[in-house]
Amino acid sequence: MNTPSELKYTKDHEWVKMEGNIATIGITDFAQSELGDIVFVDVDTVDDELNSGDVFGSVEAVKTVSDLFLPIAGKVTEFNEDLEDSPELLNSDPYGKGWIIKMEIEEGADMSELLSAEEYQATIG
Repeated sequence: MNTPSELKYTKDHEWVKMEGNIATIGITDFAQSELGDIVFVDVDTVDDELNSGDVFGSVEAVKTVSDLFLPIAGKVTEFNEDLEDSPELLNSDPYGKGWIIKMEIEEGADMSELLSAEEYQATIG
């Protein structure tokens, strides 16, 4: 299972890439493999201020629909519009072209719940 060491992870199987006060968020390789073929991504929270743990969207696979949870408090600033036409990017490139949102992190946001790659690997076995 691919788990890049430069990223942070959540127990809900999202990954986070920090660049200053901007976070890029997607789902992990483990999550996409568990979901199966992804056919639709819905994010209607762009420009919304959300708290850590809030639902920011959903991913629909052939088998199921799964909510996406925000790992850090802040404002959703961008949705990866490539996913509208090509949701399968989440299956083929979850850590690259398959990113889902970008957000501006709230100053002083609690990031203590984020896991290292090693910690995340331990949670998924």
